[in-house]
Amino acid sequence: MDIAVIGGGGREHAIIKALKHSKGVSHIYALPGNGGIAEDAECIAIGAKELDAIVDFAVEKKINYVVVAPDDPLVLGLVDMLDEKGIPCFGPDKAAAIIEGSKAFSKRLMKKYGIPTASYEIFDDMDAALKYIETCPIPTVIKADGLALGKGVIIAETRDEARVGLRTIMEDKKFGASGDTVVIEEFLDGPEVSVLSFTDGKVVRPMVSSMDHKRAQDGDKGLNTGGMGTVAPNPYYTPEIAEECMTKIFLPTIKAMAEEGRVFKGCLYFGLMITEDGPKVIEYNSRFGDPETQVVLPLLDGDLLEIMRATTNGTLADVDFTFRDEAACCVVAASDGYPVAYEKGFEITLPDEREHIYIAGSKLVDGKQVTSGGRVLGVVETAETLGEAIDKAYAKLEEVHFDNMYFRKDIGTKALEALK
Repeated sequence: MDIAVIGGGGREHAIIKALKHSKGVSHIYALPGNGGIAEDAECIAIGAKELDAIVDFAVEKKINYVVVAPDDPLVLGLVDMLDEKGIPCFGPDKAAAIIEGSKAFSKRLMKKYGIPTASYEIFDDMDAALKYIETCPIPTVIKADGLALGKGVIIAETRDEARVGLRTIMEDKKFGASGDTVVIEEFLDGPEVSVLSFTDGKVVRPMVSSMDHKRAQDGDKGLNTGGMGTVAPNPYYTPEIAEECMTKIFLPTIKAMAEEGRVFKGCLYFGLMITEDGPKVIEYNSRFGDPETQVVLPLLDGDLLEIMRATTNGTLADVDFTFRDEAACCVVAASDGYPVAYEKGFEITLPDEREHIYIAGSKLVDGKQVTSGGRVLGVVETAETLGEAIDKAYAKLEEVHFDNMYFRKDIGTKALEALK
């Protein structure tokens, strides 16, 4: 089978490397891919939001299956467009992808179907939102309704911060039209857990849990980023919590979407907070997370393409796969200054053995990989224990070099403390 993977980051590299081990895969295209992905797939210079060009390419090349990895093309309806051409996809259609595309939709869905989440109010008028901020509990959380590259969330510790944050989103349009509507919600406290899950709209098969590290600096200081590292499994996600999530969150969400005529197929990401009142949903994503994918897929015992096609065909219950009872750690090497301002164009030196090094931001210049983004790559290692996986990942990172390289030195520390 000829496969096309849409996207060009570390998540897509991890997906492509896993698909290379699947039965029946003859050729993999990446649209657009990147300099590192080019070692594992044929990169085509078509952007993930160039929907018409993607469809034309898939038709011309007679692509057998398309994996739509990023949020934008899913929300814009790429799966629907390919389906019209008879090309099957991994990922939800436009109607189902709204669960990530609109936070207002997902909050209303959870309220309607009794799925535990933070209490909230929705505003499309800034004056009304400003008035609400004067009386709502502080701290509070302000979210742009639409897609914002994972950065459209402001945690306001004071009312002044809330006013400034609201104006940044709704008046200054920092996130464009995504901020025309905002969700202002209760601040929840507790450990965060990410759970990716395969689903065919009927069955939910959760993957191994993970813990992301969003802040740029050690000790969870500094600005929010797309993720500076991940570990799996998340020690806060106990078997008891997992059972509660399946009963109160995972299955009810899938059933709710079906009830709404929005059957969800693909990967549904549950961003959870383990509160004193039990697990609650912080957010849904309609696709694999980044960099959670990088620690989850190396622990998969199963054929990824077979699983993906089963989500498309509605036969997920018939596929056997498990996740190894091991641990994984991903440390992200970024360009110093990320996520604000940073230099690019530095040559990347990599070790010969790089099965689990996933490139996020590089391009090929004269046959050499050079940095082209803020998050440049993720180094992943697995082991029987989390401590061993962390040590191995940092040891492997010592074999990676590029000028201006920056990484957190405490990935997994909080998880190790929880295990004690």
